[in-house]
Amino acid sequence: MSRAGYNQFCPVAKACEVLEPRWTMLLLSEMWSGSTRFNEIRRGVPGMSPTLMSKRLREMEARGLLTRHTDHATGEIHYQTTRIAAELEPIVHALGEWAHRNIDADVTLEHLDARLLMWNMRRKIDVSAIPPARRTVIQFIYPELPRDEQNYWLIVKPGAPVDLCSTDPGYNVDLYVTAELKALTSAWMGLSSLRSEIAAERISLIGHRQLAATIEGWMVRSSFAPTCTAAA
Repeated sequence: MSRAGYNQFCPVAKACEVLEPRWTMLLLSEMWSGSTRFNEIRRGVPGMSPTLMSKRLREMEARGLLTRHTDHATGEIHYQTTRIAAELEPIVHALGEWAHRNIDADVTLEHLDARLLMWNMRRKIDVSAIPPARRTVIQFIYPELPRDEQNYWLIVKPGAPVDLCSTDPGYNVDLYVTAELKALTSAWMGLSSLRSEIAAERISLIGHRQLAATIEGWMVRSSFAPTCTAAA
């Protein structure tokens, strides 16, 4: 979009000038989900180059959608959404709900990304629903992907954020989840159910029996899932 925008006084046109630049709403959504540092935010938008992301964050700051703070103790830069951005959150979420209701599931699942799926799954894990242990390790395996993209490990420790590793952390694994990427994405998005994908043997669970039996409890699905389950 050109810098001139639509050159209209219409409020819808003005809103589009703020939100239409590519990636803007996805960056906001990632920050609303809790990411504040550059590398954290980037993991939620893996298709975006670092250069473009830096440019877009500067533009969003200039438009008053976010603020940038430097931690003088560590030198780290943190990004926070502003009040006017917070007013947009229910609007953007409603747009996602509209897409779930009206865009065909096959179109939604046309472009799959294991890294993005795992990053989003990580933050939705309900730690309180996982059997208590000093450390719980869950390995996800996607056999159809290239060898260096097949494996992901979720590490759950009491009182700490769930950690995601794409290289073997060297811990004993409590539960192995082997899945077709499309099947697990569909189940997490609420386009199908975990139960049906497991019954169809597109997802298999091996290991800790209680972890396997309670997967529908601790693997909390996308916030859009309840909206689209009935349609599915």
